Amino acid sequence: MNDRVPPTAPVPLATLLRHPALGLRQVAGARETDTPVYFVHTSEMEDPVPYLLGGELLLSAGVHCPEAAGAGTYWDRYVARTVQAGAAALGFGIAPVHDTVPRALVEACDRHGLPLVEVPRQTTFTAVASAVWDAIAERRHVELRRVTEAQQSLATAAARPHPVPAVLRQLGQHLGAWTALFGPDGAELAAAGPRPPREARTVLGALVARLRSGPSSAAGRATGAAGEELQLTAYGLGGPAGPEDRRLALGVCAPRRDGSDGAIVGVAVVLLSLLTARRVVAAEAERTAALVRLMLGAEPAWVAGLLSRSLEQAGAVSGGPERVGVASERPERVGAVSEDPEGGGLWTVVRGRRRGSVRDDGPLATAAFAAGLGTPLVDLDGDALCALVPGEGRIRAQPGWTLGVGAPVPAAELARGDADAVRALRRAVAERVPLVRHGPARAGGVASLVDPDEAGAHGRALLAPLDGAPVLLETLRVWLSLHGGWDRTAVALEVHRNTVRQRIARVEALLEVDLGDADVRMELWFALKWA
Repeated sequence: MNDRVPPTAPVPLATLLRHPALGLRQVAGARETDTPVYFVHTSEMEDPVPYLLGGELLLSAGVHCPEAAGAGTYWDRYVARTVQAGAAALGFGIAPVHDTVPRALVEACDRHGLPLVEVPRQTTFTAVASAVWDAIAERRHVELRRVTEAQQSLATAAARPHPVPAVLRQLGQHLGAWTALFGPDGAELAAAGPRPPREARTVLGALVARLRSGPSSAAGRATGAAGEELQLTAYGLGGPAGPEDRRLALGVCAPRRDGSDGAIVGVAVVLLSLLTARRVVAAEAERTAALVRLMLGAEPAWVAGLLSRSLEQAGAVSGGPERVGVASERPERVGAVSEDPEGGGLWTVVRGRRRGSVRDDGPLATAAFAAGLGTPLVDLDGDALCALVPGEGRIRAQPGWTLGVGAPVPAAELARGDADAVRALRRAVAERVPLVRHGPARAGGVASLVDPDEAGAHGRALLAPLDGAPVLLETLRVWLSLHGGWDRTAVALEVHRNTVRQRIARVEALLEVDLGDADVRMELWFALKWA
């Protein structure tokens, strides 16, 4: 495939052959089921090379060769040029020129190993292209979901008392690989997953020795115990090192590489770099801030900036890891977190806003605030903060801060916990109280008498006129939660009170209701909760 092909998620040709609405049939060429298709291109040119990037399913109805059977030399030259251009497969349409796939074309594709797919008369080329784009979008969605889930579980593992073994274990499970941490002298410090043969470990050690100063990686291959090919990769951890100051390294031995594996390994590299670097108090604050942001969905490439600053403060990596739990594989309890070796349990998200004009953004202020909340996972950024407290910790008000506390949630639902904490913070600011908790709905009551599915359908129907207007929905939610207080809603949303009035008037007009009616407000509040 040509190097110009972008890193899109390809679709196996077999997926298209199994598509019930297309009716495609392979009639010649290589029968590999995982032949990747990156694009669809339709061309009736005699020479398709100038118009292909590589990796395409090339569609043609044979208009460029109108003879009933086609000359053997013509089709052989056409197929050879198509293979030279890097096309993944050739789709031949039965209509309007040819009634069947030319025999000479079938023989040429067999000779050159190019998959040849018959496109039936009733299937348009547009339908084939649409199916490919739909399949690519679905694969991309699956990959993004896989990366997100891996990022959350890796960051959760990094918050445990012995984080390095936990991160290695999680990475190995997500990749189906053996993962290892190598010291500056090339010695294996920790590992997780099925141990590969000695030859593979030797090759991986050689890759580690080849790592250059600064961000670098090295890749190679080895043969597994069952004769299968193993993919080996080594990654340098931490910041730049001097020519005689080797760093720690991550080694990965996997039976295969998927498109999303690189993103998952990138998260692990950032986390392990943060966990194993020697650092001063300020660097520790950078590490915990990066960890919080990773667990809440920040991109590893962005978090790498925090890593760079922490290494500048702490100095280049040297020696081995310091008290990071490398020697222990035993999972231990963190606060009220369950003893799940995969780093499960509940987490409480805390959002805060500074009160007054006195500011202290130093690392000691972060450490003091972390001690007050009972967690090291604090991201203090100017007048705002975010913290993750393991388990169902008892959060207390902190001097100089207004806090919103979300309900305890599993690691996979941190986004929901964060949204709850943000709403609680808005209420705390509006009501001028130091702390507001967002608690789960009280058991029993009128709400327990309503079927959730029916309530959700009713709520969505009632609020349908506000679809596409999230600002109006959020204004309505905050206004109702603050009992129709204009000033407090304005403070919570950080807008002028007249803006609140204009938005609420717009909501009344769109919903065709009177928000001065208590019954209407009650119904809308339930709709917002259930929709």
